[in-house]
Amino acid sequence: MEENREWHAKWIWLDKDAASGTKQERAYLRRTFRIADSGKARLTVDVTADSRYRLYMNGAWVSGGPAKGDGWSHYYEKLDLTAYLVPGVNALTAIVVHYPIVSSGNNGENGPASVWRSDRGGFLLEGAVTDEHGAELETLHTDSRWKMKRDDAVSIGDEKLTLFVGGMETVDAGLLPHGWRLPGFDDTSWLPPGQLQEPHDLLWGQLNRRQLTPRTIPPLRETDRSPARLMRTDLDPDCAASTADRLFPLAIPAHAEGWLELDLGEMTAGYPELRLIGGANTVIKLLYSEAYEYASSQAAPGGSRRAVRDDPAGKELVGNEDAYIAAGIGSEEQHETYEPLAVRAGRFIRLSYAAADEPLTIAGLVWREEGYPLESVAKAESSDSDWPIMWEISLNTLRRCMHDTYEDTPFYEQMQYIMDARSQALFTYQISADDRLPRKTIHDYHSSLLPSGMLQSRYPSVDPQVIPGFSLLWVLMVHDHYSYFGDLSLVKRYRPTIDAVLDWFGRRVENGLVGIIPEAYWSFVDWVEEWREKAGSPPAKWQGPMTVYNLMYAAALACAAELNEATGRRDTAKEYAARADEIREAVRSRCFDEERGLYRDGPDVREFSQHAQIWAVLGGAATGRAATRLMELTLSDRALPRASFSMSFFYFRALSIAGLYDRTLELWKPWKDQIGLHLTAWVEDPVTQRSDCHGWGALPLYEYTAETLGVQPAEPGFARIRIAPQPSGLTWASGTVATPKGTVDVSWSLSEERMFRLSVHSPAGVPTLIVLPNGESRESDEGGNVEASCKID
Repeated sequence: MEENREWHAKWIWLDKDAASGTKQERAYLRRTFRIADSGKARLTVDVTADSRYRLYMNGAWVSGGPAKGDGWSHYYEKLDLTAYLVPGVNALTAIVVHYPIVSSGNNGENGPASVWRSDRGGFLLEGAVTDEHGAELETLHTDSRWKMKRDDAVSIGDEKLTLFVGGMETVDAGLLPHGWRLPGFDDTSWLPPGQLQEPHDLLWGQLNRRQLTPRTIPPLRETDRSPARLMRTDLDPDCAASTADRLFPLAIPAHAEGWLELDLGEMTAGYPELRLIGGANTVIKLLYSEAYEYASSQAAPGGSRRAVRDDPAGKELVGNEDAYIAAGIGSEEQHETYEPLAVRAGRFIRLSYAAADEPLTIAGLVWREEGYPLESVAKAESSDSDWPIMWEISLNTLRRCMHDTYEDTPFYEQMQYIMDARSQALFTYQISADDRLPRKTIHDYHSSLLPSGMLQSRYPSVDPQVIPGFSLLWVLMVHDHYSYFGDLSLVKRYRPTIDAVLDWFGRRVENGLVGIIPEAYWSFVDWVEEWREKAGSPPAKWQGPMTVYNLMYAAALACAAELNEATGRRDTAKEYAARADEIREAVRSRCFDEERGLYRDGPDVREFSQHAQIWAVLGGAATGRAATRLMELTLSDRALPRASFSMSFFYFRALSIAGLYDRTLELWKPWKDQIGLHLTAWVEDPVTQRSDCHGWGALPLYEYTAETLGVQPAEPGFARIRIAPQPSGLTWASGTVATPKGTVDVSWSLSEERMFRLSVHSPAGVPTLIVLPNGESRESDEGGNVEASCKID
């Protein structure tokens, strides 16, 4: 990630030596220059900011950023702006916000906790206009030639209903420098930067606040979408009917008040852009909501406060809102526009207005969706009629939780957690074979390492948090990447961090088991109704060792042993394998309950859960027939605290290992129930019912491709492809799966006579292992087209 580079630009900001206060600082920046012939000129720039920026060229948006990093990896974007050049005067402009360094809480001025910031704001741009021969015509590096203006128009309210996202905006548009992005804007009253700072100390090696490194992932994709339908309005019926098909323009008389509720069509994340004509001092509010909800004082049918998400009867939209006080300068030719600086999320928008002395026309409301440019090449169909919609909901869920990091929820937190990201990365591999965001995620958590050897559970984040089990899942995430891509250099890069994590747990082993977890840390396992008062931690956590964490430790040790063996550290591999065996044996002897035939949640309690049984299989304590018996009991014992959505990925894996994948058919009910509720992304969990979009819910993307179609790596990097379809109650399935070697097409059918027929097309020259449902296997050294069949008893 480090780069040996000499910078010519300087960090610029408003006030000399001004350190962070308790409020956000926003600044507008401009640099104009003249070129004679845009056809023979080229402009490339490197740009970043502390904390966030949006960059424009001659009025057009060209980039936003920087990619989320930390103090050790402050990313910058490399841009080619040649296409935006015009003959004559050009304007390179930016708006920058700096978030304060303050403690966590509901102070909306904090901004998104996932956005790193130092104690001072700053903007850095290095670039030059060159001719067709590469000779510099003019440098545009940030320096004293740039002009700046402090923003006085935006105020930020307290954060409500969400966590770590920041407060909403109230904008007095009369104080905005309208037209500031355009070349002809009069900036004579603007001032040069009050602060200039070198990016690096080139002599003494003193590290500054921001260690610059080039962006490692592609630019986020922005796509305009219009509202799909009008849900409700207080307009008169004739006006509402005409507005349903063509929402805008909407003429609003002076002193009129009213509202519209719009459906964007599906859960989304991005930026609304409001386009206005006239209407000085009209107050317009935009409220963003995931769903229609019953008032808290009412008893909702079935106990769900939301029920059918797009049914407004007896319900209201609940969410946070921005407010914009129009300047009244918009015209038919040049609209007045408003968009918030921070990303918003939701499915529905409530637009309300209170006009002042002038009529207003709302010329349009466009939603600019933003997300990682995920290119899904996978598809899956089957005899289950729910598959198409489950696939589309899953794909939308994953996309909405992918930006410049993976995210848990785009609406509530916009934070990257290890548990969520590990599953999301696997989903990404199966449908796109794109590892750029997962590689960044792995590095993010490596960078979060604490001196103790523990990783932070959510990162990047200015609010540190530790969930010890998540550090073990990061080790599994590195192993996943090796399995899919076979990149030994990546494994070697992160071996020291793997060692540190495993050493943290190893230092706490007493009487064969990892002992009680420090109270300062959150021993989260899953959102389970029985554990609600313990915030997702099994009560056994307070009585001593936790069975689940010990088995997760064993699984991480086993993965680390394989990674060390592959990279030549054979003695370390043997040590880790031996430690894993010791933990497994201690769990068997101290945590297995002979009377129940189940593993207790801890050695000193008679409490049980599905989770301990799942990890007994995944951690290797229960194998073969013992694993099968254990998972049969897990499925049949309805008294056990049950795995929620966050743990479902592991539940499915345990059933697959135990040879019971056909029993997963009954586990899809919580997903299928959501189809009838008209969700367009999967809920976070059925216990808190907090969010209507959470990345780990996109599980069908993995199950359909890796298990039902059966495509997984047989050797690291897909040097050999394994295709082992699991019918699991279906009569046919077909689809395409992504691998680093190319796509794999699979089609199979199961007749009434239980004859299974399989057709495969895999990348030519790549060995393929076919495993049929009856256990028979076939080898193809050259890949390509393979046909196979068998009788299933």
